[in-house]
Amino acid sequence: MRAGGHSSGNYRNPCLTMHQPWASLLVYGIKRIEGRSWPAPIRGRLWIHAAGKVPEEATIKAMEDFYREIYAVNGITDIKFPQHYPVSRLLGCVEVVGCVTREELAGWELVPEGVRLEAQTDMCWLCERPQKLLIPFEMRGYQGVYNLEKKINEAAIRGLTPVEVPLPVKFPLPNPQDPFSLKPGSISANAHQSRTSEVERSSSLNAAIAGAQAAATQFSKKAQTFPTTSQNDAAKSARTVPIKNESSEVDKATSANFSESSNKGSMTSNSKDQISSRDQLSSRVLRPHPGAPSKYGYEWRRRGDAQN
Repeated sequence: MRAGGHSSGNYRNPCLTMHQPWASLLVYGIKRIEGRSWPAPIRGRLWIHAAGKVPEEATIKAMEDFYREIYAVNGITDIKFPQHYPVSRLLGCVEVVGCVTREELAGWELVPEGVRLEAQTDMCWLCERPQKLLIPFEMRGYQGVYNLEKKINEAAIRGLTPVEVPLPVKFPLPNPQDPFSLKPGSISANAHQSRTSEVERSSSLNAAIAGAQAAATQFSKKAQTFPTTSQNDAAKSARTVPIKNESSEVDKATSANFSESSNKGSMTSNSKDQISSRDQLSSRVLRPHPGAPSKYGYEWRRRGDAQN
């Protein structure tokens, strides 16, 4: 067990690269669910890195509208969205406390209705306790869940600060003594049909969901040409990039799977973020985010281009 919590396998300082604006929305605690087609392989701290693709204004608006609507279901109308969506930066971290299926989350009455409306992917990673970096680190990312280099991890921990979330959520563990007890199938017996059916949803909520789905599909159109290992329904209706092994899922899903698009697709959609393990060793020098004059921040440039 490490300082950030429990982890499994060879994950020591696990990190996930995601597209903007999904990456910042997760680190700011607005997004509570990260979606994939595969179960979360870790519990505890998960670092969030923003990919190099600069988000379009329409994409940002669609996702902010989506979260305004689902928070309004729980009476939350004052959402403070990030002022900037920097790219090619390590942004902060969240605590992954469990993973359930879309059906389980959609019918889980122990969590707020707005959280259940985030159930748009086959597998839903449940995230709590977001923390952001006061100065995001410029770095490159990998596909899938990967380990941060030790020096980067140590420096990042020192720069973390808590985030004030719009609606704190605590996902109850079936077995408080087992951090992996909240897994697919663990709450299926207690999950009931969500009270907010599609028929009961307001027109504005339906429009926001459709907009988020449309925003996500921009990545799935490119995904089929990139081999990867992590994508889910989110890519199908989200902005996830279809992976070679999972590209068929993109065609199957018509629901809003925008969570995962936030991450793997982020890497595959921009060749500048496709890096080999040997490249990570050459990027040990951390350069603080110089400040974002616009909503997007600065896009990463290759080391050889930095002086041009």
